[in-house]
Amino acid sequence: MSNQKTAVVCGAGGFIGGHLVNRLKSEGYFVRGIDLKENEYGNSNADEFTIGDLRDPATAQKACKGMNEVYQLAADMGGAGYIFTGENDAAVMHNSALCNLNVLHGAYLEKVDKIFYSSSACIYPEHNQLDPDNPKCFEGSAYPAAPDSEYGWEKLFSERLYLAYFRNLGVDVRVARFHNIFGPQGTWTGGKEKAPAAFCRKVAETKEGTSFEVWGDGKQTRSFLYIDECLEAVRRLMESDFNGPVNIGSEEMIAINDFAKMVIDISGKDLSIKNIPGPEGVRGRNSDNSLIEEKLNWKPSTPLRIGMEKTYEWISAQVAAISV
Repeated sequence: MSNQKTAVVCGAGGFIGGHLVNRLKSEGYFVRGIDLKENEYGNSNADEFTIGDLRDPATAQKACKGMNEVYQLAADMGGAGYIFTGENDAAVMHNSALCNLNVLHGAYLEKVDKIFYSSSACIYPEHNQLDPDNPKCFEGSAYPAAPDSEYGWEKLFSERLYLAYFRNLGVDVRVARFHNIFGPQGTWTGGKEKAPAAFCRKVAETKEGTSFEVWGDGKQTRSFLYIDECLEAVRRLMESDFNGPVNIGSEEMIAINDFAKMVIDISGKDLSIKNIPGPEGVRGRNSDNSLIEEKLNWKPSTPLRIGMEKTYEWISAQVAAISV
């Protein structure tokens, strides 16, 4: 194993983490995974997997020991129903901040070569995202800061933490802001699922000729990035000399009602949409990919529909399996 690259994926029990383990394995890495839980959809292909709590400094340092690269994806998070109600703010900020403080310091103490941190589009100011047709999410627009959630504030703090370790302590960091990553083998029920998975589940569960519920008026806009594109961007960023922060997202913006209609069309069902009050976040959000194109000479290319077809196929199979 002496010439083999080594990496630890913190949060390997999660959706993106599980897929990242597979990507690194495919590139020949020795991969260690750590999380509070096993990957619930069987995406557990790490060479070593530890059930461990990264809120504990010793656990975090041990996870980094002997590793060339650290990928810090561990966080307390979920979809709009978890993030925007305000009921989970203390846990979200406390748990995620501790994970970041401990993993970063552990990586510094263990002298790892590079560490990747997954920030979020939720750091962008709410006032730049009031117009659903023209949200401003280029990287330089993050300040003056005014995120729309405590989740966004914690992510912004942690970005600054990583870049401070780079400036003061020489830790080679990479920071990316994820924009709504989706795909198969992720949370699709239970309250922490995000819009793509929630829509796929609702459509799969809803009987022909009836309606399913969509939070808000449906005119709010978002973009969504398929998991394979996300992983490609992460690896390209790690291989580059650019610290970030950089957006990792799609520029294919869509209104939420149109997104719901897309899922209905993929399913082949005859369904209607019922808009109801509910947590919906900012009015508009879309990735600005000017910087990633400039720095990495790359941008995502998979159409939203292609990714959603794959995701719907997987989630509808999950729904069918539990309804038998």
